[in-house]
Amino acid sequence: MKGKKWSSGIAAFVIVLLASGPCSWSADFETLRKALEAEIEASGAEVSLALKDLQTGENLFIKEKDMVHAASTMKVAVLIEVFKQAEDGRFRLDDRVVIRNEFYSLVDGSPFSLNKADDSDPDIYDRVGTAMSIRELADRMITVSSNMATNILVELVRPENVMSTLELLGIRRMRVLRGVEDGKAFERGLNNQTDAYDLMLAMEAIAIGRAGSGPSCREMVEILEKQRFRGGIPAGLPAEVPVGNKSGSITGMEHDAAIVFPPGRRPYVLAVLTRGVKSSEEGEKLIARLSRLIYDRITSAGTGAGKRALGREESRLSDR
Repeated sequence: MKGKKWSSGIAAFVIVLLASGPCSWSADFETLRKALEAEIEASGAEVSLALKDLQTGENLFIKEKDMVHAASTMKVAVLIEVFKQAEDGRFRLDDRVVIRNEFYSLVDGSPFSLNKADDSDPDIYDRVGTAMSIRELADRMITVSSNMATNILVELVRPENVMSTLELLGIRRMRVLRGVEDGKAFERGLNNQTDAYDLMLAMEAIAIGRAGSGPSCREMVEILEKQRFRGGIPAGLPAEVPVGNKSGSITGMEHDAAIVFPPGRRPYVLAVLTRGVKSSEEGEKLIARLSRLIYDRITSAGTGAGKRALGREESRLSDR
């Protein structure tokens, strides 16, 4: 690339749109499925999995329509809506909002606050009463899975709008009803839910540029690539492979969804939802093992077409 360095997210995003036509790795499809099912059975956990290879257009599904508590994976849908409303002119991403720790229950509108000790972003609690940009809140919502940033953004964009946008994208089963840590809603079963299939579709929409404009989708990919919780899908990949992911965890469940960018080909999109795991660590390790099986199979079945397309695109970009 003539010495130029460019963002892996932007690079991979361009490859998704411009690489040559699909090839097939169907001959290995059932072999991979059997390996995944054997790993799942040995774990004793329940697993839903949805995989789409954007190089070939092929899918692999295991219990992909089983609905579960979405945990923090619902933040991907909120991210899409934030960028959509910014594009629609409802606000600018650089607009600033005041940080406050008071939210309202879906059940009866009663106020509740978040607990700093339960949030993976404790630093934001020191910013209560000050202002932060919507862009920074969106970044924190994904990269450190900030619950407070999430609830502020959910109130800003409204859950019903998130659902409408998902519907427009053909994502019809994922449910985003509220922010996080709404105890009254949880007790009544009013929870954010998803299945692996719809979560995969949400990540795919970002990867192929359907979730917004090209610049918006590139920025969303870059945010996902900065996510700090890497014990699931990313942990099963070689360290040098770019990946943008969003994990989620709740008692007995560990989830992860990612756009994975193997070198020399289009990316693939993977969502893995687990239930019945004894600990988050156990769930992450299982997801990482499944991730590695998929990566090894997909990269071993690659063709030269994607590499040739990558070389042409790198050359074009380096001439800018």
